Amino acid sequence: MNTMYQRRRADLVTWMARNSISVVVLEDTEGRREKAVRYFSGHPGDALLIITITGHAVLCPWDENLAERMADVDVVIPYSEYGRHPVTAAAGIIEKIGVPANSRIEIPAHTPYPLFLQYAGTLMDHVVLCRETGGVFAEISRMRSIKDEYEITATGAACALSDTITGLLEKHIGSGKIKTEIDAALFIERTIREAGGDGIGFETLAAGSSRSYAIHPVPAYTHAKIGTDGLSIIDFGVMIDGYTSDTTLTIATGKLDPAQEKLITLVEKAYAAALALYKPGVPTREAALAADGVFKKAKKSMPHALGHGIGLEPHEGPGIRNREDNEWIFEKGMVVTLEPGLYDPVYGGCRLENDILITEDGHRVLTKSRIIRL
Repeated sequence: MNTMYQRRRADLVTWMARNSISVVVLEDTEGRREKAVRYFSGHPGDALLIITITGHAVLCPWDENLAERMADVDVVIPYSEYGRHPVTAAAGIIEKIGVPANSRIEIPAHTPYPLFLQYAGTLMDHVVLCRETGGVFAEISRMRSIKDEYEITATGAACALSDTITGLLEKHIGSGKIKTEIDAALFIERTIREAGGDGIGFETLAAGSSRSYAIHPVPAYTHAKIGTDGLSIIDFGVMIDGYTSDTTLTIATGKLDPAQEKLITLVEKAYAAALALYKPGVPTREAALAADGVFKKAKKSMPHALGHGIGLEPHEGPGIRNREDNEWIFEKGMVVTLEPGLYDPVYGGCRLENDILITEDGHRVLTKSRIIRL
């Protein structure tokens, strides 16, 4: 029986055949991360993955021991055999498997220009393609945006643990057990690991009322108090089996200023207006514009996108934003965020973020993040 990795590669090979691409080179390395390596092979990262139009998959990993345990490919060749250089490795493997001359070979869209020139100079008998749009990497982004059963299950487990942590944060911040941003961030990671999860999906953002005015506070968390009078924000992800959740909760403590209450009300209204459009066939831009419309009536604007896809990465397709060049459309199987937010330099910020599965006839909210009042 074909594994899910083989099925994914087969879908990609179908696209390659239709577009006359003989070889696709995927690279996951420091500075050039590409989770498609894990998506198509099961190998966690730090490797080259070569996929051919004949359906073969050759992995060239940094860690051969890890690859032998986790990778689902046809052949594993240690990276050290090629001098630990991506161009040398890709060219050597292409020659070894006998790719015919003048074949179209597509390399990662994020390849720096000097490295592209090395590929082109080394693979002179072939046509080397490196495309940000219209190429294989746009197709891979589309494929990864629609989750299969395994991915939905893994993400669901991450979301369930995320909800547990949200409940514990509410309890422990309310009781004073968690006093600082550091307390909150370290509590989240420890709880994930004690539950058997991989760890955090991205660096936790914990901002007390003195720092919640920032979308992404710098540094991500400090020794500052959290849950004190005003608005605090915690944005965190739980990773299980490589897949991450992404939720944000706002903690409203004490008697709020009317301006702070207005921020909360507007965010909740924008959330509801956009959520109604999270269904198959609706352009994601329409949802973003619906949230923008709520804020515009109050003469406010949101300084970031409304949402994005999640999966092996905390940010992947589809994009849910108001830009005119946004052509994404909600499709069944997408797992996306909905995260309207407003931020004020005096009164602090409010963001509400949940993870949502697009279903055949609408959506299912996977998490229970909320505005917590203490």
